[in-house]
Order: sequence, then C-alpha cells, then structure tokens
Amino acid sequence: MQTVRIGYVEIGEGRPCIIAPITAPSIDGVMDTATSLADLPVELAEWRLDMFEDAVVETPEGLMPDLPYILQSLAGLRTVIPVALIATFRTVEEGGSCPISDEGYAQLVKALCDSRNIDLIDIEAFHKSGRAAELIEYAHSRHIPVIASFHDFEATPEKDEIVRRLRLMQDELGADILKAAVMPQSRADVLTLLAATEDMTTNYASRPVITMSMGALGAVSRVCGQSFGSAATFVQVGKESAPGQLGAEETDTVLGILEEAVQG
Repeated sequence: MQTVRIGYVEIGEGRPCIIAPITAPSIDGVMDTATSLADLPVELAEWRLDMFEDAVVETPEGLMPDLPYILQSLAGLRTVIPVALIATFRTVEEGGSCPISDEGYAQLVKALCDSRNIDLIDIEAFHKSGRAAELIEYAHSRHIPVIASFHDFEATPEKDEIVRRLRLMQDELGADILKAAVMPQSRADVLTLLAATEDMTTNYASRPVITMSMGALGAVSRVCGQSFGSAATFVQVGKESAPGQLGAEETDTVLGILEEAVQG
C-alpha cells in the first residue's frame, strides 16, 4: 500500500484517521472551529469551501469563486489550524451547498494548489466538466496530494460499480487517495458498501481508500474502517457536512476499542 504521509499523519496505515470538516459560513466561525480542533482527537481538517459564505460571486462568465477573499481567508486559517488541511469545494451535483460554474471550479482548484496553504485537495472524479484528470495532474505539479471522490446522496450503487469507480480513480486518474460516499436505502446497502471496500482494498488498491455509507443507517461504516479497509472517517464539529457523522470524541473512543479488538 502506497500510504500518504502528511506531517505525523500516515493515511492508509493502522486505525482510520479522524477528519473534522470546517463548515462555518463566516471567517470568524471558520477560525473558531479551527482553533477548537486543538482540544479534540482530530488528525486532519477539511475546509468545506462550498459552505463558506460569499465564496462564489455572480459574474458575466457565470458563478465564479471570489479568489482574493478565499485566499486571504485561507492564509488566516493556516495561521491558527493545528492539524493538516484538506481543501474541498463540494459541488451541488454531489451534495454541496453552493453552485459554481465548471470554469469556476477549475480556477478554484488551481488557485488553492498554487496557494501553498493546503496539504491535500479533494477533486470530484466525475465532475461534469470532465476535467478531473487535468486538475489532478495540476495538483501533482504543485506537489499537492489528491483525494479523488464521488458521492451519491440518493442511493448505493452495486458493489462492482463502486469498485469500478474506485479503480478508475486509482488506475486512470492517478489520485493519491480514493473516496466514495453513498446513501443507503436499507441495511443491505450498508453491507454492499462494506463489501465493496473490502474487495477494493484486498484485491485492487495500491492507494488508501476512504468509504462511508451515509445517514443513520450507515453510521456503523464510519467506525469499522479498520476491519474493512477504509483509511479515514469524517466527524461532526459544529454543523455536519454529511448525514450520519458522529462526534469526534465518540468516534475516537469507538475506534480505540475496535483497534484493541483487531490487534487482539
């Protein structure tokens, strides 16, 4: 397994890393949340830029990122955040909070990579622009590891389809970390996601995989990653960034119990 090391955190080895999304709409809220992470069992943070107020503005070219505002805010965030930082703009098509044009999305990804103020970036593998490969290559040219992701907030694809998408992220797009989040409609759907994770990590993965089944039904998938192969889990700090997230301290406790059980 080709792990991803960011500072003292090694993604893809041992128990799942705990990632805290920063979802506050204002810069004051973003800074307060970031500062609070020092007191929580969190190893990485994810700034959800689509939930950041006024990050996108209307222009003659369509909905574009307000890059001066975003980059100034990012520079301030970097001075206080105690953990490594993932930058994410989740599009509306994959469950995000704010629309953006295709060109705006690409410009934002590139500007974030150029900023030198992020440690990883999330790029949607199946973004409607079809530019995922280009953007991943650009991030790599700036020495930024990439989490390629896909999200289905309506259903859970078949096991083989989940594995196919994860393999595409790895083998064709060249992402450093592969992420899938899906919505279960039944308990069987949760088992489908876990089976896909086990199949991918056992038979195909050379990179870390992060998977989750969302909502209350899928909550168990957020803490059993070490048993099935998922390398990280997202917790709730403030407003949740996806349905079914648990608190940081509760997640840390459960992961510790399961780690002891796995190690015997």
